[in-house]
Amino acid sequence: MAGQVLAMGGSTGGTALEDFLLELAGVPSPRVCFLGTASAQNPEYVELFYDRFRGRRCEPTHLELFGTPEEPAATIAAQDVVYVAGGNTANALAVWRVHGVDRALREVWERGGVLGGWSAGGICWFQDGLTDSFGPALRPLGDGLGFLPGSFCPHFDGEPFRRPAYLKAVRDGALPPGYAADDDAALLFEGTELREVVSQRDGARAYRVTAGGEEPLEARLL
Repeated sequence: MAGQVLAMGGSTGGTALEDFLLELAGVPSPRVCFLGTASAQNPEYVELFYDRFRGRRCEPTHLELFGTPEEPAATIAAQDVVYVAGGNTANALAVWRVHGVDRALREVWERGGVLGGWSAGGICWFQDGLTDSFGPALRPLGDGLGFLPGSFCPHFDGEPFRRPAYLKAVRDGALPPGYAADDDAALLFEGTELREVVSQRDGARAYRVTAGGEEPLEARLL
């Protein structure tokens, strides 16, 4: 059974995408785990997650991978929804791989669960993506989880250097063709197929990007 991935460009504070993320689980009270590794488990992100999700019909928890985590892979594998924070994509992937979380995420996805997140939490599911993980200059990530083919670029309208840098990287062959998303927009994949684009802000959208340029994709306003 194919799982779903909701790759978000970024969030300006709305909650409609989070409501949609929970709806995708298709169960009355999904188990949802916040994975804040990319932000070095920023306590503000964790607190915000609980502030937003405690009032929803779900079972929220979070996983910390710093210090001495206990059976982190098993914790992730038991979830219906995994919600990944933004931050340093490369660091998150390295820590996940040490603890087997990368394999647990694939297990969730392959049994029909829901994976999602913004910025780093959008890039990580693809083969590659445009990232500032290695310094202020944007460059290819090089080794995403590869659940989804191609590349991804978040913050397409939110950070002025993202759009030209991503278009150039794909045009020059430094990144494979893929997708970009504005802040407040997200691409929903079933298995590896794009199902639709959704947004929580009028005008926010996503794009298919090839060496020939960008193609706007119609977005459904949530």
